Amino acid sequence: MYGNLLKVDSNGNILLCSHGFTFLKRDKIQDYYPNNFIQRGNTDRFYILSTLFNLSETYLDGCLVDLFTRCSRYENCQKGFKHGDLFMSFRSMFQDVRDAMDYVHDTGSLKESTLRNLDKYVVRDLNLPVLLTRIKEVAKVFLATNSDYNYTEAIMKYLLETPPGAKYPQKTWRAFFDLVVVDTRKPLFFAEGTVLRQVDTNTGKLRIGTYTGDLQHGTVYSGGSSDIVCDLLDVKGKDILYVGDHIFGDILKSKKRQGWKTFLVVPELAKELQVWTEKNHLFEELKHLDIFLAELYKHLDSSCRECPDITAIQTRMKVVTYRMDLSYGQMGSLLRSGSRQTLFASQLMRYADLYSSTCINLLHYPFSYLFRAPPVLMPHESSVDNHPLDFPSPQFSVLDQIQKMAEAKRASEDNTAELKDT
Repeated sequence: MYGNLLKVDSNGNILLCSHGFTFLKRDKIQDYYPNNFIQRGNTDRFYILSTLFNLSETYLDGCLVDLFTRCSRYENCQKGFKHGDLFMSFRSMFQDVRDAMDYVHDTGSLKESTLRNLDKYVVRDLNLPVLLTRIKEVAKVFLATNSDYNYTEAIMKYLLETPPGAKYPQKTWRAFFDLVVVDTRKPLFFAEGTVLRQVDTNTGKLRIGTYTGDLQHGTVYSGGSSDIVCDLLDVKGKDILYVGDHIFGDILKSKKRQGWKTFLVVPELAKELQVWTEKNHLFEELKHLDIFLAELYKHLDSSCRECPDITAIQTRMKVVTYRMDLSYGQMGSLLRSGSRQTLFASQLMRYADLYSSTCINLLHYPFSYLFRAPPVLMPHESSVDNHPLDFPSPQFSVLDQIQKMAEAKRASEDNTAELKDT
């Protein structure tokens, strides 16, 4: 409605607001949004931008808003721009950007440009074939993509197949997978899906009729659904670890509708971890300020009529939060603003069983590894003093522990025998 870009937490509280490239102050934000709050469920007014696909359109829309705001020929109105008898609303401007992005995708021009410049747009990791090979030795591997066969083949050949003359043996990209499904139309794929058909890998065309047989290795399929994938691979949803980079189309839908285990790829984590390492002292200062704030109220109850002055602490918290956000970039961290988590962070924590900057990090774990999140205390639980558990020292092996248990048992038996003798 107002053409603003908002960064919010899981409850809809506004953490940051920009109009074009101008960041608005708190009092100005309240003019637009009373109580610094929005109703996220109001999809007619708010559009959630939370995927890699949204990055380019978000920047483009910001550029347009900033351009028209600074242009003296246009009159700035609350809900758009006016030039003579012409009016252009922020809603129509954003819809034009969305339509343009859809046009680029639907016509295939974006994919054509990508295929002409694979070295520029596609990051090749030599560890990817290694990872897929190791997984395939102990489990089944499938590829499910919304792209058509021709585009998928070009990308996969670039990523997985060794160039001619390489010292490694030649291996087709399809050999890395037990099942390949293109044109999946996610998120529809995780609901009723579409008709499953076979793809002629020589022409890229679809074969006539619906495929109803068993899984054929080396065959590429088109369409289908997540239920069909489970049937072809003879697995249940809980046995699948699904790797994707789309929080809605990949992770949320596969988790809520099928109960699949999910692995969200968040490329920005590499930058997030770097800043977190370098600026962690700022977050520690925020924690200390929060503790100091709690101490001020520690010995006060409802009978107290004097309010402690916390202005200085609040001001310092804002300064530290601002410094933290600047370390990440113009919009701050993808996952937090100071000590408050963003909407994206809350969705990530709720729907992704695992998340990382790249799935290649799985190489550093045995495939029998049990991933478990550390226990998180609720506020009422954290008020109780917790003492660390007394675990056995890691310097003792399991054999040492068994030997100690055996010695204790023998000593117990000796004591029993002595009691009987008396």
